[in-house]
Amino acid sequence: MPRLTLSRKIFLALAALLIVLLLSFAGLSIVALQRGLGSYVAEIEIRRMDWLAQLLLKHYAANGDWKKLRDNDDAWHRLQMGRLAAVLDGANNAEERKLPPWYENREPGGNGPENGSRPPPSLPSAQLDLLPRRFGPPPPPWFFPDSREAADSIYQRLGVIDAQGAHVVGAQVDDEDAARLPLRHGRSVVGYLVLAPVQGLESEADRAFLARQSGVIALTGLCGLVFALLLSWLLARRWFRPIDELTQAAEDVARGRLSTRVAVQGSDELALLGKTFNDMAQRLDTVEASRRAWLADAAHELRTPLAAMRAEIEALQDGVRTFDERTALRLHRQVIRLGQLVDDLRSSMREPQSDLLSTTLFPLSLLKEALDHTRDRFATRGITVDRSAIDLVSAGAQPMIDGDAHRLHQVFMNLLENTLAYTDPGGQLRIGVIIDGAWSGNSLTLHFDDSAPGVPETEMPRLFDRLFRGESSRSRELGGSGLGLSICRATIEAHGGSIDAEASELGGLRLTIKLPLSKGMSP
Repeated sequence: MPRLTLSRKIFLALAALLIVLLLSFAGLSIVALQRGLGSYVAEIEIRRMDWLAQLLLKHYAANGDWKKLRDNDDAWHRLQMGRLAAVLDGANNAEERKLPPWYENREPGGNGPENGSRPPPSLPSAQLDLLPRRFGPPPPPWFFPDSREAADSIYQRLGVIDAQGAHVVGAQVDDEDAARLPLRHGRSVVGYLVLAPVQGLESEADRAFLARQSGVIALTGLCGLVFALLLSWLLARRWFRPIDELTQAAEDVARGRLSTRVAVQGSDELALLGKTFNDMAQRLDTVEASRRAWLADAAHELRTPLAAMRAEIEALQDGVRTFDERTALRLHRQVIRLGQLVDDLRSSMREPQSDLLSTTLFPLSLLKEALDHTRDRFATRGITVDRSAIDLVSAGAQPMIDGDAHRLHQVFMNLLENTLAYTDPGGQLRIGVIIDGAWSGNSLTLHFDDSAPGVPETEMPRLFDRLFRGESSRSRELGGSGLGLSICRATIEAHGGSIDAEASELGGLRLTIKLPLSKGMSP
């Protein structure tokens, strides 16, 4: 059994929804057609009864109201037969007595041809041509029986109401469903000729028409369903192909193939997901490469003092050297270097927050202590230190931060050691202090600017990586392990601050430390 993937689930859900919608649409359309066909036919029928409307208006004009016609079935019957003169009292106007065309050839005083001397007249007519025969005004009684009595006769559903909607004569019809033809006398509506819709489909023609239209609706719905299913399949395939590719790519990354990438097309959410996956894979690849490089560098750094110690020991074993005070000093230096390297590796790998002892402290006092501790070494190398900004700020209310004094002192020492190790003799170190108020972040900013040599622009982004040492200034001959700045960044970030590097205007490197001030400190 094929696996029911997400794309198949979505396709089946869309297909089911479309089938229900189209079936509902087709069914409701057929029901609406069945119910609306009678009203539609009634509208057509009543529009063709304008001749009867004219007779009703003439009757109203002659009498001034509907009183003589109200509930007068006989008068209503004669109006339907076109006998206006018979229902008009004292009407002498010839126009008012005008009869339908098929009455004009009747013998006076008779109801039909006498003794068969004249053949029945044909059924011409301005009136009969307006409707099918079953809906037209009935022909003369002598031609064939009164068509009004037929079950499907229009006259069984025809009536008159006045302007207020009260019944006048004829059939009692539902005003909401009935078709209306307004009877206007002058500019006023004096009544309505109303016609009830056909109830049920009684003729073969009606049923054939309905069946034909229902077939068209069903065929249209079927074509729409096929098109909708095809469109659903294409959309499901288009939408979920990137997800399938992402799934396969994720499986490849899980197997260790970190170079895996997915193709990204468009700018929608799926494209954003693809870009995010590629960025994640790129970061993992970079981290893995960095980890391997870090392990290689760590192994190399550890190998150097171990190799020196091994050489000294083998020289002693071979009798090349004798164990004297100088040999012991050399071995001791290598052990100290090895221990320092192990401590730096441990410090760079641990979580800074894990052993952070947070107290309220004065960072400028810690910095001044570190400067005092290294003053002689700076003087030995001929590097001048400009600490006037520190002394100026310390003369007033010193800024306070919440942090670990030991760890922060270690950061300041690492930065000063970095300057001592990588600044040319006779150079300069300038320390700047900026205290920002509440409007600009409530923070303390320290700038460490030293003189040449500088760091190439291409190496600047990797300056805080573990064990990274640039080709020009970070040489192993200077004794650095490449872990000092990495430890500084981890410690500063654990204090909620930041440290960045850029080129200094003195020709060397500028290191900028930003630390949040204590909540009780508001400069």
